[in-house]
Amino acid sequence: MKLNVAQKLIKDHLVSGEMKPGTEIGLKIDQTLTQDATGTMVMLELEAMGVDSAKTEASAQYVDHNLIQSDHRNPDDHLFLRSAAKKFGLYFSRPGNGVSHPVHMQKLCKPGRTLLGSDSHTCANGCMGMLAMGAGGIDVAMAIAGEPFYVKMPEVWGVKLTGKLPDWVSAKDVILEMLRRHDVKGGVGKIIEYYGPGLKDLSAMDRHVIANMGAELGATATVFPSDKEVKRFLKQQGREEDWQEITADRGATYDLHDEIDLSSLEPLIAKPSSPGNVVPVSEVAGETIYQSYIGSSANPGYRDFAIAAEIVKGKQIANGVSFDINPSSRQILTQLVEEGHIASLLSAGGRLHQAGCNGCIGMGQAPASGRNSLRTTPRNFPGRSGTKEDSVFLCSPETAAASALTGVITDPRTLDMSYPTIKEPKVNFDKEQGMLEEPIDPAEGLNVELEKGPNIKSIPELSPIEDNFEVPVLLKMGDNISTDEILAGGSRVLPYRSNLQRISTFTFEIVDDTYYERAMKQKDEGGHAVVGGYNYGQGSSREHAALAPRFLGLKAVLVKDFARIHLQNLINFGVLPIQFVDDSDYEKIENGDVLVFEGIRDKIRNDNEFEISIKGKDDKIRVRHGLTSRHLDIILEGGVINWIKNKQQESGV
Repeated sequence: MKLNVAQKLIKDHLVSGEMKPGTEIGLKIDQTLTQDATGTMVMLELEAMGVDSAKTEASAQYVDHNLIQSDHRNPDDHLFLRSAAKKFGLYFSRPGNGVSHPVHMQKLCKPGRTLLGSDSHTCANGCMGMLAMGAGGIDVAMAIAGEPFYVKMPEVWGVKLTGKLPDWVSAKDVILEMLRRHDVKGGVGKIIEYYGPGLKDLSAMDRHVIANMGAELGATATVFPSDKEVKRFLKQQGREEDWQEITADRGATYDLHDEIDLSSLEPLIAKPSSPGNVVPVSEVAGETIYQSYIGSSANPGYRDFAIAAEIVKGKQIANGVSFDINPSSRQILTQLVEEGHIASLLSAGGRLHQAGCNGCIGMGQAPASGRNSLRTTPRNFPGRSGTKEDSVFLCSPETAAASALTGVITDPRTLDMSYPTIKEPKVNFDKEQGMLEEPIDPAEGLNVELEKGPNIKSIPELSPIEDNFEVPVLLKMGDNISTDEILAGGSRVLPYRSNLQRISTFTFEIVDDTYYERAMKQKDEGGHAVVGGYNYGQGSSREHAALAPRFLGLKAVLVKDFARIHLQNLINFGVLPIQFVDDSDYEKIENGDVLVFEGIRDKIRNDNEFEISIKGKDDKIRVRHGLTSRHLDIILEGGVINWIKNKQQESGV
């Protein structure tokens, strides 16, 4: 059988199931990645599970999201994470070392391996010939403990790249073209594999840009071959021995097909407030901007900053524009300093921030209200920037830099200058010493005490679902509700990531700021349900978006369909995820309606379709679930933590 790259990676790690699209498979996980916004909960879960040390080849804990130290909470959690990394045998990337995805690519990624991360943009490392996937934190905790990762076998979508990118067009425009064609759910249930002659002119970091925003398409993963360019990158990082060639067999086929002629692309931009709302830059040129933002895991490479520096070199940005520079890693920041690019950016009026996620997750650099912000970040969901009524556009570094100079959205091809040529410098490893701390010996880790600040609270016990219950619908929502809308990021919210009681107060505030109060009133009365449309739970992998509503009494979520990671997070915390059999039944439900569930434990066991009723109405609504027998066990136990504890008790562990 002729295999493509994705199939080779899956076959080499398959521990259960068959490679038949839509059926559940179990995969051995070689590496894991956690960051501080999700990792605190993962470390608490490892403690609750009684894990002594990581069973993976390499697991890394990064501090990149919550860098602002305005009070004790973030620094306390940094100390907690460092102690947990020592205790459980993880690499620890210190605050200021950079964003997890490019740092992992530089230091730990290996072609041919699987990587599971508690961050939806973990898929970025698919640029290196890895099967890299985002997941909820507890799935990553299970992988660290040596358990397989379970996922429905995706279809493999082959995207053939031909031609060469023209001047003023870069890798960000490639993934924006994919979003323009297919929108934010076009990749659901799929692995996107890029191949073809167009790859030869795309660097490893260019591929990172494209793979990173596969998450915005809803894809399970994005895969590139491990070829000579990947070998070149690893050699630059002093890790050439980690390279192995992984390419599709001659004659390999794909379940789905697409093709992009790179030479035909033009500068593109995603308008507010969805990554899929893509148009040519020329269509919105002339709109006034307040902010131009360079950086994030979606444009993390040296050339992404250097090209912006060369565009603004010797010039001044427009009055009234905040030109924010957010380096993606300490290594890249050092290179930019040594090559004079930081001086060019600062001289032009740029504002330099520390290496990390920063404004991408709403941690600083929030735009002014009622003003436009251009960003090279991966997402522009409502409120994600930290400004509730934000207006965020997603674009390439070329477009962001050109617009910073003019003060309006500008097609960079209209600038009166030649397209700069960027050469990547050598890496100076002596300037990175100690920023990525290596794991200590597991025997030493047993004696490490976790350093818990006052903001770190244990996860409360979650009770199993009842057989019969009636719950009011507290929210009825539309399509494409993101996890940022379910539970916002930003500097107000994320410092409470290890305090479930406190972080739950922010739940659904962007959708309806009365939700928390109403949910608390209903919590002791039997809980509640929410209803949504298509692609419910798109975006970030943060499990708090499932755990916080669950803490507030959420028992069931009824939607037209779910985003993959959020669906698994709901299952992991014992929330019943169901879908309309007939999408038109969505219109029958109103806010405040009471949904009646009868004999539910037997119904979900015996059939994947069943009826629920609306109290006081004659209507019956037929619903379905796509839960496996393992999912059902988890749901009926009240979530994965209960499920693991019961398994351990049964086995005498």
